[in-house]
Amino acid sequence: MVTQPRLVLASASPRRTALLTQIGIPHEVVPASIEEAAPFVMTPAEYVTYLSEEKAKTVFDGTLVLAADTVVAIDEHILEKPADEEDARRMLALLSGRTHFVITGVTLMDQGRTETFAVTTKVRFGDLPAAWIDQYVKTSEPYDKAGGYGIQSLGGLFVEAIDGDYYNVVGLPIHPVARYLESFGIHPVFA
Repeated sequence: MVTQPRLVLASASPRRTALLTQIGIPHEVVPASIEEAAPFVMTPAEYVTYLSEEKAKTVFDGTLVLAADTVVAIDEHILEKPADEEDARRMLALLSGRTHFVITGVTLMDQGRTETFAVTTKVRFGDLPAAWIDQYVKTSEPYDKAGGYGIQSLGGLFVEAIDGDYYNVVGLPIHPVARYLESFGIHPVFA
């Protein structure tokens, strides 16, 4: 077996851990705790790349770090995780029957190099009946996900169409992440 560099995932997201495990990337989880706020007005892509860089810096200890941040963007609004049931209901009503963008910023950082990029996926929701929104916000699902929904679970029911990277909507665009990781000496394990 080939020894690979140690990788630290700067995220408490169970979905990001599951996606890395799915593609055979061994890693350790060290959640980054930062204030998720922009220091000045930013586009959604600038915002998520800024946050991913800040998360990487927070946990960096000389070992390769992978950090990511995901938001949903519609009109001029950036939707992060809903604060409560009312906020989740507001987000889902805003997304109902419309197209939005899911943007994930990713940073890979080691001793001599930092790579940061963003991936955008276009998602169209069907018209959501009020009863669906009411029932969905009563589940635990919306509250730890940007935009208040999880495409990989019950929230997938809302999605009418997707254009781009499905895994980006889940929270980590695994193809570009795996390609960048290879340039840092970490390879998927096909076992």
